Amino acid sequence: MGKKRLEDALQKIDHPVKVEYRSFELDPTMEREVDQNMYEKLAEKYGMSLEQAKSNCRNIERMAAEIGLDYQFDTLILTNTFDAHRLTMLAKSHGLMQDMTERILRAYFSESKHIGDHATLTELAVEVGLNHDEVAAMLASDDRSDEVRADQQEAVTLGIRSVPFFLINRKYSLTGAQPTDVFVQALQQVYSQDRPYKIDASEDSNVNTDKAVATGSDESLVCDENGCEIPKK
Repeated sequence: MGKKRLEDALQKIDHPVKVEYRSFELDPTMEREVDQNMYEKLAEKYGMSLEQAKSNCRNIERMAAEIGLDYQFDTLILTNTFDAHRLTMLAKSHGLMQDMTERILRAYFSESKHIGDHATLTELAVEVGLNHDEVAAMLASDDRSDEVRADQQEAVTLGIRSVPFFLINRKYSLTGAQPTDVFVQALQQVYSQDRPYKIDASEDSNVNTDKAVATGSDESLVCDENGCEIPKK
């Protein structure tokens, strides 16, 4: 949802913005084959009832639908996303990272595809224009692992603990799936202070139902459920 709201915001401003996706795993320990559904996993992780987990997911589905996204938690397949991140790095080398990221997210949230399965990932990659044999060979090896881990280490260095997280010019940050108007206001204000700008967007397929939290940097946007504030210079 954060990605979609950012994209909607970019349609409302006239300033040039470069967006680059970064890898981030909410749960690096997740297995490729998981014998729990989304509700069971959330209940276990956060110590809530299955009913509460389902209620939280229904709320997320409703919010997603409001911005044109179709989330299907009932049939969503949990899995480890590391190989999916490696695939986006391969796509990046071909100038297709945004297309690949979008295709993987839609496959996971809307189409209930197993994005930890190599055959599924290869099929998705071919759809966006990557070479079948190159993708299959990469997934069968450890290629692109260092690039994913480099992004993850950078997130640790920057103190990023949840996604979506948007870093603007490596100075200002937005956390959580903020409303589109908040993105517009933030980008316009940053542009007036610090143009041009670039956004590093960290995303992961696994769902994080945690509330957005304020960032720790003195120069960062201060964010809560009501929006974000960019400190005046």
